[in-house]
Amino acid sequence: MSMTESAPPPPPPPPPPSGDVAARAIEARKIYGSGDTEVQALAGVTVDFAAGQFTAIMGPSGSGKSTLMHCLAGLDTLTSGSVWIEGVDLTRLGEKDLTKLRRDRIGFVFQAFNLIPTLDAEENILLPLSLAGADVDQAWFDQVVRTVGLADRLSHRPSELSGGQQQRVAVARALASKPAIIFADEPTGNLDSRSSSEILSFMREAVDRYHQTIVMVTHDPYSASYADRVLVLADGNIVHEMMDPTTDKVVDFMRTFGD
Repeated sequence: MSMTESAPPPPPPPPPPSGDVAARAIEARKIYGSGDTEVQALAGVTVDFAAGQFTAIMGPSGSGKSTLMHCLAGLDTLTSGSVWIEGVDLTRLGEKDLTKLRRDRIGFVFQAFNLIPTLDAEENILLPLSLAGADVDQAWFDQVVRTVGLADRLSHRPSELSGGQQQRVAVARALASKPAIIFADEPTGNLDSRSSSEILSFMREAVDRYHQTIVMVTHDPYSASYADRVLVLADGNIVHEMMDPTTDKVVDFMRTFGD
């Protein structure tokens, strides 16, 4: 090869082993702005999220936790590095294929519920399947509805439901399409303590009973205690990993971490 020829691009990294890893980030970097206003939100994060595991992501404001989740979910793009969902490299997908993957293989639960006000609870739950033109697995739908305790609320519109019930609808919607992974962004942030406990219990049951994979961004040690592990971010890097967290363990670490 002559000096003027460019070297071939490096081969893509191998995909995660099927069935073992639901999501993976490899050297994930995200930079916003440029020059004096440049902010490095992710500084080369490499992390796996095992199938059937509940992970909580914590960290101070500006640590990169929401950016990591949004990039993993295909809602934002990386500056460099790669993100994989079930062995598919999101960074190599066109917008059409990325939209299809988000719709078919990823579930979302947001703090603001994001329900369609003109649709009843059942229609909101089934909306992703309706948009995909997919058949409804009635047995699975019934199971999900029972799990989140909505059997007697399916004909109610969001305005006729409490905040906790609306978030149950959002959790059921995320589960309905049997996604590879569910991303939850402060899912209990707008709820009272009782409703928060119910939603977290439902999410925990989805992992334990149905082998669902959940990644949740939270600032709340109590919420994090429902997870199998906690990742703590600071300045765009993962700086700590805690397995089998308890509220006290998380509080103690975050208190020390803040010193």
